[in-house]
Amino acid sequence: MPRNIELKARLRDPAAARLAAQAIATSVAGVEVQTDTYFHVPHGRLKLREIAGRPAVLIAYRRPDDAAAKASDYRLVPIDDAELLKLALADALGIRAVVQKRREIFLVDNVRIHLDEVAGLGSFLEFEAVLSPECDDAAGHAQLERLSRHFGLAATDLVEGSYGELS
Repeated sequence: MPRNIELKARLRDPAAARLAAQAIATSVAGVEVQTDTYFHVPHGRLKLREIAGRPAVLIAYRRPDDAAAKASDYRLVPIDDAELLKLALADALGIRAVVQKRREIFLVDNVRIHLDEVAGLGSFLEFEAVLSPECDDAAGHAQLERLSRHFGLAATDLVEGSYGELS
């Protein structure tokens, strides 16, 4: 199962965060407009991610609710008919939350930096260190620690849970 080390924080100054990301990015992945529909499930989290201009993806993941950097184990399933799947999952499981966001994506080697503007919630910064045989949990945690210092994050900025729980 694929695995990330993740960290989410509220942004006090989105413009400063954008400059910080631009200063260290090894590449820029662009901007996505995303709608995440979260469903009630007995274990972990399940969301359907619809991205403007791209195919939808069903994302099943398990991650502890902890403000500190944490591991996230996930599965991504490409979806051909997002509307039909959303209706079926809503009927079977019920919708927990719908989150709309604008996500600006920067890359620093294997780490994705997300600058998110989330409707009704505000501005957030998210780091995802994609793990591999060359980058284990310890290396991913070390990468996020360095990035946290670079962005000047304080412990009070860190966020537990997903945007679905914050909605």
